[in-house]
Amino acid sequence: MGVRLYYTTVTASREVKSQQAEVMRILESKSIQYELIDISADGALRDEMRTKSGNPTAVPPQIFNEDQYCGNYVMFSEAVEEDTVEKFLKLA
Repeated sequence: MGVRLYYTTVTASREVKSQQAEVMRILESKSIQYELIDISADGALRDEMRTKSGNPTAVPPQIFNEDQYCGNYVMFSEAVEEDTVEKFLKLA
């Protein structure tokens, strides 16, 4: 599909929930289509997210374009501030 957002529907962390919601809101506001991958549904998906990101302790949200790692929430936020979201997502 293109942009993939690894997220979780099962978390006790308000911060993670808030970050995930913000990423989704911004992608939708920019009319950027994305695929949601819920790592809480399958531990193998969590492991896949961590392997692809190169970080064995990565937590959602993690953003990819196909299998190419774009970054995490902090990196995404910086791209939003710099108005470089399309470049960050490897769409431009």
